[in-house]
Amino acid sequence: MSSVRWAPVRAVTVAAVCVVGLLAVPGPAAADGPHGIDDLRAGARPAADAGDRLDRRGVQFVARRDVPEPPKVSALSWMVTDLGSGKVLAAKDAHRPLPPASTLKTLFALTVLPRFSQGTVHTVSLEDLAGIEAGSSMAGLREEVPYHVADLWHGVFLRSGSDAVHALAAMNGGWDKTIDDMQETARRLGARDTRVESADGFDTPGQVSSAYDLSLFGQAGLTDPDFAEFAATKRAQLPQDGGPDAFGIQNTNRLLVGSHGVRPYEGLIGVKNGYTTHAGNTLIAAARRDGRTLLVTAMNPQSGAANAVYEETRALLDWGFEVAPRAAAVAMLPGVAKGWQDAGAEHVAHRPPPVHPLTVTGARADADGAGRQWWLLSSAAAVGVIAAAGLGTGLWWRRRRRSAATEAGTGAETKANTEAGTEAKGEAGMTDAVVEAGLGEGKS
Repeated sequence: MSSVRWAPVRAVTVAAVCVVGLLAVPGPAAADGPHGIDDLRAGARPAADAGDRLDRRGVQFVARRDVPEPPKVSALSWMVTDLGSGKVLAAKDAHRPLPPASTLKTLFALTVLPRFSQGTVHTVSLEDLAGIEAGSSMAGLREEVPYHVADLWHGVFLRSGSDAVHALAAMNGGWDKTIDDMQETARRLGARDTRVESADGFDTPGQVSSAYDLSLFGQAGLTDPDFAEFAATKRAQLPQDGGPDAFGIQNTNRLLVGSHGVRPYEGLIGVKNGYTTHAGNTLIAAARRDGRTLLVTAMNPQSGAANAVYEETRALLDWGFEVAPRAAAVAMLPGVAKGWQDAGAEHVAHRPPPVHPLTVTGARADADGAGRQWWLLSSAAAVGVIAAAGLGTGLWWRRRRRSAATEAGTGAETKANTEAGTEAKGEAGMTDAVVEAGLGEGKS
């Protein structure tokens, strides 16, 4: 066949090859941002060795020309996470075990909050309040006074009250059982650095957590509507039903309410602050702007400046919102697995159990599923194009064979060759008739 007649076949073949080439490109990689796999989307994963970076000492940050470095802060440990994608934007000594102070109350809330209706009434007894350490912060609960469970949680979140923690722990089956339940909750969340010795976070030998684990607690809490509401509440009345003995309380998170010389942070939605002599100041803070939610944990600033934990958290949040669209991930914070809460958990032995990996769920898993659906649809479309191209090529080939047969039998398409001795030639089953016309000139 002549090169002219092969042109349609070549065109169709090239088109099919191009489609196959596109099919060979992985769907997720094709959807990555301008910086490749480091520009992680919801549900994506960093490079294989990226997760190890959070185990390293010092500040961990992926440097890029268009992304400024994180601010220099004095906190012993800190972490900045984009909760929408799970990207850890930067961190310092994220797994360093440190006393958590009252930020550990987030783990207490994750454990006990789902177990009792907010409208349940509990009358606080003398036994409930036994064992509160001297110097603990108090919500101001009174013995033999009935409180709704919601009142007790206001005491925990707003006033960081150990009396409210003790009352709820009594409802949960006791102080020791609650500690064990909290340790089990930490295990299910993958919080490998946390050792619980006191349900209210009071300084106790052996009790530690980390910026990474506190980030897990903050993330999990914000998926619970009740937790999120309490964490964002600035002021409340205790008890909420009022009465002659009712009084107002205000959240001690200065970055949320704006107090003691700290300006409130725009878009802040909680979560929990803490302080003890041994732990220093600690803070878990989440803020939402333009549809993006960032979570910062900061533990024990060393600068000695007033309100250092709040101002350093402010600086880290500001930096995070500025760079989040462009910054590469140092690692990924695992998503919260559906059904991780178990309100009927049995009493477990008070010891640090092994950590089990979590599966990614929620928005990140939905994004994975959407990516797979896109890939399946694209694959089906590509196969359809290839099939159509093959069918078209077959029909074209069949028509050419018929045309060639007709030309050979009728001489409808001939070419004259003026050179003597020209003989008929065939190619690929198709014949071009070449006729020696002698004195004449070939016509088609």
